[in-house]
Amino acid sequence: MLDVRNIAFAYGRKSVLRDVSFSVSPGEVVGVVGLNGAGKTTLLKILATLSMPDSGSVLFDSSDVFSRSLRYRRQVGYLAETPPLYDDMTVKEFLEYRSKLKGESPKRVRRRVSEAMEVCKILSYARYSIKGLSAGLRRRVALADALMLRPRILLLDDFLSGLDLTFRERSSSILSEAAAFSAAIVTGHEVADLAGCVTRFLVLKDGVVASSIPVKGLSVQETCALVKKAMEGGLK
Repeated sequence: MLDVRNIAFAYGRKSVLRDVSFSVSPGEVVGVVGLNGAGKTTLLKILATLSMPDSGSVLFDSSDVFSRSLRYRRQVGYLAETPPLYDDMTVKEFLEYRSKLKGESPKRVRRRVSEAMEVCKILSYARYSIKGLSAGLRRRVALADALMLRPRILLLDDFLSGLDLTFRERSSSILSEAAAFSAAIVTGHEVADLAGCVTRFLVLKDGVVASSIPVKGLSVQETCALVKKAMEGGLK
């Protein structure tokens, strides 16, 4: 479904990604991890077509995403590291606006918004002003926005950041449900927490995918040990 081929990206003279390649199939939930500055956020911005790579390509269903970016973006749900929200709107108003902006049929908007709020447990906050929400609730509103139209590509940057423990425990089921219609890529620092959500880890190191680690059959401790070893350069 999604093929990333030899992506390179630099900020000025500082190379961040130099030869990143991997594929993600429908039903997969791939966790991208790495040390600070490894390029996780940059990679997701490229996959969301918010940044252009210096070289390489991203293919969705065998078509280049940058040549048909508007069509591709309709298939993408993106949760930014710092998501933009409209403080003067209520939760429901914001999600309805976003649903319409993404091209959803007017007949389906209310149902899509209601479903997304239910998944993210924010139905009781529907009429609350976004301005008055806690950081964790704002994060859940942004997640509802990303999930709302059942995107075929789901990109969640720093997925668990700011979420309370109770909602973190729901994250695995949320991603499992999303994987029924999406190929998902999530980033984060909490490897132990992500281990219960993903099907495999990709470790970014020195601008490349240093290792791909399937989690099936591994305990959380074993997964964390392998990820740590890959980050330190001892695992291929």
